[in-house]
Amino acid sequence: MPKLSVVIVARNEEKNISGCLKSVSFADEIIVIDDYSEDNTVSIARDLGAKVFLRAMDGNYAAQKQFGMEQASGDWLLFLDCDERITPELANEIQQKVQENQKKTYLIRRLNYFNNTRVRYGTLRSDYVARLMPKDKIQIVGLVHERFEYPYEEQKCQHGMEHRAYASWSQYYRKFDQYTDLSAKQYLQAGKSVSFWRDIVFRPIWAFLKMYIIHGGFLDGKIGWILAVNHYHYTMTKYVRFYDLKNPF
Repeated sequence: MPKLSVVIVARNEEKNISGCLKSVSFADEIIVIDDYSEDNTVSIARDLGAKVFLRAMDGNYAAQKQFGMEQASGDWLLFLDCDERITPELANEIQQKVQENQKKTYLIRRLNYFNNTRVRYGTLRSDYVARLMPKDKIQIVGLVHERFEYPYEEQKCQHGMEHRAYASWSQYYRKFDQYTDLSAKQYLQAGKSVSFWRDIVFRPIWAFLKMYIIHGGFLDGKIGWILAVNHYHYTMTKYVRFYDLKNPF
């Protein structure tokens, strides 16, 4: 029978790792690639039966996940972040897909939460992400918001997974700083162009309007407004950092 390996990358995730691992206890193997955590992430993961490998991430999420994939022995891979939880309904569906063993990439819908509040629209509206796939012929590229490259037909899973995106504003702004920095470096590495007026002045305005109006952020009330405004600043900040890498102020 085909086997399933779960691949997770982690750093200082002691608050999340237990819930994440317990939600995939049905898997044949769980691989955790840890970026030398300074808390109890590693010990918790090992106590719950995961195979833990220590490896420096150096800001490259794709390389970290690629390394995790190479350690996996299963025929199928399920990629998961520490702040994600597989629901019982989705767990049954994943096991069924693995048993069917069709060469497809399965997209899973994320049900996004800010702390304990489900956010349904705007910046944290539900999205589909490629997470379940055969092990062979997979490549992972990109420093941040990495993407999978594969030759398989895509199919959406019927059930979703919980995504506990942010537990606090402190965590939100730590990720804000980390992701805007990595995005700027990724744009530079890819040889993208940048314009002060297009990308720093007008693009953030469009980003706000798209999230708050087009994607219905206003329907989430106060949190919808705050996240849309923050998305404006996120967009501007990553392009300011990118602009400064190419044309220092």
